[in-house]
Amino acid sequence: MGIRAWDDVDCRAMVRRMRAIAFDLDNTLASSRQPMEPGMVVRFTELTRLLPVAVVTGGRYGLVVSQVLDVLGKDADLDHLHLMPTSGTRYYRWRDGAWRLEYAYDLSDADLAAAVASLERRARQLGLWEERIWGERIENRGSQITFSALGQGAPEAAKRAWDPDESRKRRLAAAVAADLPHLKVRPGGYTSIDISLPGMDKSYAVRRLADSLGIGTGDIVFVGDRMTPGGNDYPAAQTGAEAVSVSSPSDTIRLLDGLLPCLRGRVSADAPGIATETMPDTSVSADDVR
Repeated sequence: MGIRAWDDVDCRAMVRRMRAIAFDLDNTLASSRQPMEPGMVVRFTELTRLLPVAVVTGGRYGLVVSQVLDVLGKDADLDHLHLMPTSGTRYYRWRDGAWRLEYAYDLSDADLAAAVASLERRARQLGLWEERIWGERIENRGSQITFSALGQGAPEAAKRAWDPDESRKRRLAAAVAADLPHLKVRPGGYTSIDISLPGMDKSYAVRRLADSLGIGTGDIVFVGDRMTPGGNDYPAAQTGAEAVSVSSPSDTIRLLDGLLPCLRGRVSADAPGIATETMPDTSVSADDVR
């Protein structure tokens, strides 16, 4: 298994191998809970016209809508989009003019109740039940329960400062996992803990994406900001996908500025009757979108 930093990628070599690309959402395609910036929208829209593209996020489907779909360019190829929210426990495809749910692995009512009770009890025991929060602290996403120590709507700066070495999340996840041995309990974003059925993480999403496309996991490039062991993007790298680490949407933009020209050339080579010039050049310099 290899994980490369975005600025250590040989884009030409990567494009020769890749048959699909998948992205984490928060702090990879967009800032936390914010829509993609215009520069990202341009690049992401073009990408959908060149190969299959997946969004694999711990967030709920509604956030994929507000952060990605609501701002997507009108000429995006929706048939190429694969939406996999709540860490891949749900999967949506564009069929017959609408987004259709392909599968969902929902928790039972008993498991939901047990997860909520454990999260509150353990967070209070560990001193992680914060008095000041922004929005919902424990969210039922159907196929996933998510605990956000500062609330779902906390400012990004507050989230980053709350647990810089991720030790608080790891302690809480370990304590809750001891209460719920039959469920998957894992650290999520900056302040969050996610609970779902066993085996339900981004590795499952990558494998299901590969099965859906009829390709191998090694044919998929996965881009995320939490690629270190224990990070919620790390399981995707463990599938054998070509993993690329970024630290912000700006890094992702720079990565795409390397990949898109190579992908345009590949598409042109695969269709000799179409000159490269017929593909719109939507590239924007990184400085233009800062």
